Amino acid sequence: MPRLLLSCLVLAAFCLAVNAFAAPAAPADHNGGKGGDAPISVEADHMTLLEKANSVLFTGAVDARQDDVRIRTDKMTVYYTPEAKGKSSKDDKTATGADSGPKRKVEKMVCVGNVEITRGDWLGTSNEMHYLAKERQVHLIGNAKAWQGRNMVRGDKIVYYIDEQRSEVVGDGKSGRVNMTIQ
Repeated sequence: MPRLLLSCLVLAAFCLAVNAFAAPAAPADHNGGKGGDAPISVEADHMTLLEKANSVLFTGAVDARQDDVRIRTDKMTVYYTPEAKGKSSKDDKTATGADSGPKRKVEKMVCVGNVEITRGDWLGTSNEMHYLAKERQVHLIGNAKAWQGRNMVRGDKIVYYIDEQRSEVVGDGKSGRVNMTIQ
């Protein structure tokens, strides 16, 4: 039973991360506003559950999809809050006896190596991506680039503030400047 709950947690974690990462110029939600209700598919060469570290690690050609959002990377780690002490599986039942699902929440998601995120005609690439749930931010770090159609912005780091629907681009270490191409 704990493995089943963990599988649900992994899917919920990915769902939260993917739904949170909507670029400001990305197309509207094509799922009728349901977002997290769309099926989630994660493929990788290997998955490791790290219960003591409250995380799940996917490695090797990771390819995660939900609706029109796709994240590809070499390695994806999803970190979640620890399970509350004193909770038993019967505590997770609703009045009808149905399982109400896991009570854990995603804290962050880290993707490392050849990160590529797409949604519609929006594309973001970087060496790393960090999704911070509490702060509601997505960070593309290291050779960060984002395209909307043929328009492109580049810097060392791109930070997307989800609730504010705004982004910041930080220049690279060489020139300290950002680059933007509008076509």
